[in-house]
Amino acid sequence: MKVFYWTVVVLFGTITVFSQVHLSREYKDKKLIVGEDFTYVVKYAFFRLGEVRFKVAEKTKINNTPVYKTVAYIDSYPDLPFVSIHQIYESYVDSTLFPLKFYAKIFNEDTVFVKYSFINDSTIKMQKGKLESPKLFLDSTAIVDKRYQDGLSILFFAMMNSGKQKLLNVPCFVNEKKENTKLDFYSVNKPVFIDSIGYTVDCSYLDGETNFVSVYGLTGYFEGWFSNDAFSVPILAKMQVIIGSVTLELIKWNKMIWNPPAYKE
Repeated sequence: MKVFYWTVVVLFGTITVFSQVHLSREYKDKKLIVGEDFTYVVKYAFFRLGEVRFKVAEKTKINNTPVYKTVAYIDSYPDLPFVSIHQIYESYVDSTLFPLKFYAKIFNEDTVFVKYSFINDSTIKMQKGKLESPKLFLDSTAIVDKRYQDGLSILFFAMMNSGKQKLLNVPCFVNEKKENTKLDFYSVNKPVFIDSIGYTVDCSYLDGETNFVSVYGLTGYFEGWFSNDAFSVPILAKMQVIIGSVTLELIKWNKMIWNPPAYKE
């Protein structure tokens, strides 16, 4: 199964830096807000492949621990030849932005679900099977010695850490395997323009790298922008795939909660 690890790279894109250098402001009160809702178009060259949507759906509890329920929807467009992708991912993250539970549904002829339960920093319980069948493909446990991100939680982890100068090697549990992602955050911000906003947005910047292949063949080096404010919203993205590069661009958001900060020279 191709787990939705590529969500984190929705944050990444390439843009020219203005001649003046500006420092990103550090927002120490960054936090997830219930009701955040952002949609992105996925482009390859002149082709629009589909859309990705991220939500912070609610605040709830798992084993008496407060968590945010975050959700991602990934859908290819109906007229896309040879590929049909329809998937939903849920990650329940605590105040440290690490997950307690991950749940995925992959829709096809036989809809498959995947569930990870993160138990402290020692155990990850894994289950996989068909949604309408009591029989599991997988019912096992992985022994770990640290806390791991999942394929969705790492997106929100990156959002809340943006704008600060630091390099992180983040352990990730993806496709039932222990993986690693490098995230390099920068304190110098960069402007970016996209059509859906209509003006230049003040953004912080990061780049990074992963060495495994995921949905749409996404792999390798990536770079990108978050809004330079307390929300750290992913604005534009670009990363390598097996056949070239893919761009991801913000096209829709909840305007009652957030509006993009304008870049000022």
